[in-house]
Amino acid sequence: MDERQKDQPAADQKMKDSGKNSEQPVTACLFSAAFFGALGSSFIYGYNLSVVNAPALYIKAFYNRTWMERYGEPLGAETATLLWSVTVSIFSIGGLLGAVSVTMILKILGRKGTLLLNNIFALIAVLLLSLGESAKSFEMLIIGRFIIGVDSGIALCALPMYLGEITPRHIRGSIGQFNAILICFGVFTGQVLGLPELLGQETRWSYLFTFLALPAVLQLCVMPFLPESPRYLLIERRDAAGAERAFQRLLGKKDVSQELEEVHAESRAQDNMHTASVLQLLRSQAVRWQLITIIVSMACYQLCGLNAIWYYTNGILRDAGFADNIIPYITLTTGAIETLAAIISGLVIERIGRKPLLIFGFVSMAVFFSLLTVFLHFQDSMSWMPYLSYVCILAVIASFCSGPGGIPFVLTGELFEQSYRPAAFMIAGIVNWLCNFAVGLLFPFIQEALQAFAFLVFVVVCVLGSIYLYFVLPETKNKTFMDISQSFAKINKIPVPSPGQEMELVLSCKPDMYGKDIIKMESSF
Repeated sequence: MDERQKDQPAADQKMKDSGKNSEQPVTACLFSAAFFGALGSSFIYGYNLSVVNAPALYIKAFYNRTWMERYGEPLGAETATLLWSVTVSIFSIGGLLGAVSVTMILKILGRKGTLLLNNIFALIAVLLLSLGESAKSFEMLIIGRFIIGVDSGIALCALPMYLGEITPRHIRGSIGQFNAILICFGVFTGQVLGLPELLGQETRWSYLFTFLALPAVLQLCVMPFLPESPRYLLIERRDAAGAERAFQRLLGKKDVSQELEEVHAESRAQDNMHTASVLQLLRSQAVRWQLITIIVSMACYQLCGLNAIWYYTNGILRDAGFADNIIPYITLTTGAIETLAAIISGLVIERIGRKPLLIFGFVSMAVFFSLLTVFLHFQDSMSWMPYLSYVCILAVIASFCSGPGGIPFVLTGELFEQSYRPAAFMIAGIVNWLCNFAVGLLFPFIQEALQAFAFLVFVVVCVLGSIYLYFVLPETKNKTFMDISQSFAKINKIPVPSPGQEMELVLSCKPDMYGKDIIKMESSF
C-alpha cells in the first residue's frame, strides 16, 4: 500500500481535530484589524453617502454667492442644477476610478499598505472640502468629492479582501460584516452631525467635511502596528516566516501549521501562481460562474432600490403631517435601523449562512416595495396611509442591511482563490460604481414617468436576483477557499478533484515543512 494511503486516516483525524480547535474567540489583534480597517475605509464611504444632504441648501447658497462675486450676476437655475448634480454624482466617478486602479496598488503595496495609502486621498479631500468655502472656490468642493470618491472606490475593494484573508473560516462572514456595519454607522453619523444643533448650520457646514480627518488619522495611527494579510505574504510575497508571524498574532496561538497548510494547499491547486489580470479572469472557464455570480450580486446591491428610497423619505414624512423642522430627527431612524440590522446580520451570519440571508433580504425588499407602492398610490385618500409608507421604508432598509447590504462584498472575497481575487474585486467595484451612477442618473426619470409605481422596477430586480442566487450560489460558510471553488466545478464544466487527489494536496504540505525546512519549501515554488 502507498505510504500516503497509510497516512490518510491519521491525516483525516488531524484535520478534524484542528477544525475543532480552530473555533476560538476573536483576538484583540483580529478585532482591531477589522475595526480600524473598516473605520478608515467603509465608514468614510458611508459618511459621504449622507453628509451632503443636511447642508445642501447652504452649499447651493455658497455656489450662488461665489458666482455673484466672480461674474457680477446670479447663478442661473440650469447652471445651479448642473453644478449641484456634478457635486453629488462625481463621487461615483471617483469611486469608479478607485476601483479600476485598485488591482495595481494591491499588487505593489499589499492589502494593509493599500489601506494606509488610501488615507492620503482622504486627507487631501478633507483639505479641499473644508477650505473650499473660505477660499471661495466651489471647484475645490467638486474636486474634493471626486478624490473622496477615489478613496471609497479603493476602500470597498481592499478592505473586504483584507478582512476575508486575515480571518479564520468559521468567523469569516462575521468579520466581513464589519464592512457593512461601518458603512451604516457612517451614514448614521453623517445624519447626526448634520442636525441643526450640531454642524448642520450655515456657519458650520464645512466642519462636516473636516470630521472626515478623524477616522483617517485613527487608521493611520493604528494600522501600521497590525499584521498584513498572511495569505498575501505567503502566496504572493513568498514570505513564509512573515505569514506565520501574522497568523500567530491574528489567531493568538503559536501553532498555526494547520492554517499554513491550508494556504499552501490552495496555492498549489491554482494553475496560475501569479496575480491574474482582469482579462485572464474574464477568459478563465474555471471561475466563470463565480464571476457571473459576483456581477449579479453587485448589480442587485445597487439596483435593488435602496438609494432611491432617500428620494421619497422626506416627502412621505411631509405628507404624514410632520413639520419640516422635525423631519431630520425622524429620518435618524433610518440610519439607526440600518446600523442595527447590519450588526444583527453580522451576529447570525455564521449560523444562518450567506445564501439564506441574501435571498431573505431580496425577497423581503420585494414584498415591502410592493406594499410601499400600494400605500403611496392610496396615501392621498387616507390620512394615516403615509405612516404605513414610512414603516415600509424602514422595513426595506432593514431587509437590505440584513444581507444584501454587506454579503456581496464577503462573497467576492470567498468565491475566488488568491490569484484571481484582486481582479475579481476590481470587476465587482466597477459594476458597483457604474450601477450606483446609473441609479442616480436614471431614477429621477423613472420616478417622473411611473410616479408611485417606480418601485415596481426594483421589485423585479429583487425577485430576479433571488431566483438566480437560489439556483446558482452554493453556501460558503465555514468552507475553505478551495472547497468553495470546487463547489462551482460542475457548473463551470471542469474536472472535480477526487478525494484522493485532495488528500494528496494536503499531505504534500506537512508540518515538518515549516521551521528549518522553510527555505527548501519556498524553492519548490
